[in-house]
Amino acid sequence: MILIVGASGRLGRGVAALLLARGKSVRVTTRTLEKVDDLKRLGAEVVAADLRDPKSLRQALRGIDLVFVAAHGYPGEDDNNPHTVDEIGMRGLIAMARAAGAARFVFTSALGARADHPVDFLRIKHGIEKHLRESVLGYTILRPASFMESRIDVIARQIVDKGEFTVVGRGDNPINFVSVDDVARLTTLVLDNPTTRGEVIEIGGPENLTLLQVAGMVQDALGRDARPRHLALPVAQALALIYRVINPTLGRQIAASVDLATADHTFDPSQTLARFPIPLTRMADVVRNVSLPGSVLYAARVPA
Repeated sequence: MILIVGASGRLGRGVAALLLARGKSVRVTTRTLEKVDDLKRLGAEVVAADLRDPKSLRQALRGIDLVFVAAHGYPGEDDNNPHTVDEIGMRGLIAMARAAGAARFVFTSALGARADHPVDFLRIKHGIEKHLRESVLGYTILRPASFMESRIDVIARQIVDKGEFTVVGRGDNPINFVSVDDVARLTTLVLDNPTTRGEVIEIGGPENLTLLQVAGMVQDALGRDARPRHLALPVAQALALIYRVINPTLGRQIAASVDLATADHTFDPSQTLARFPIPLTRMADVVRNVSLPGSVLYAARVPA
């Protein structure tokens, strides 16, 4: 039995659907049961659980062989945040998975996570990686690049709501984005492969694109012209510090935007693909696909 923690999100849902299509026994957790009705119809066992509630996790872990964690608390609202979910909650889940006799724990970290990262979410991810290495629990760590779908949503919403989109700095820093569907496909291969125990596997997309390039694709899909609103780096850096205290969620998001504008976010996926030969999706294809009914782009293009 495979447990997927955080099945209502894009990645958890995608992994669950792929495993169920192959006839695997899958149990999924979510805080809101109705959000995974589709997975239940496909045959998943559904358990209401919350990383902030150890009692709910004990029930979810009964009889589990593999644990895959896609849940996270980013960007954070009230007590659902990286500290309560990704740090305290994840440490508790690891301890309980070990006590329950799980054979392996597959953890979704993030490309670039490190101890001195300017964004606390990425520092916490790195801390959990270290904690897993020091535990006696078998583990595999996945480090995906930023999801294409999430970035498209952010830009599309800004264009639809405001007629413009915000870019920290010039918007010309190359960034690697990966489709969540590709990460889901890789995850199923990793879950099937016990030789990945003790490994860190990084995955990114086939291109390194600037935010202005991505925004141009989104504008074309929307059929709308929108101007970039450039926020100067010194201003964004100051705001990140200010809001870190008075509004941690916003401060975290601004700090992440500063990092995207200044750090090296390029990635070459060839080493991972040599071992896991999955086809990678290009950004233009993802923009085209999320223009289908039910998406932000579709809703913006088709009047109510």
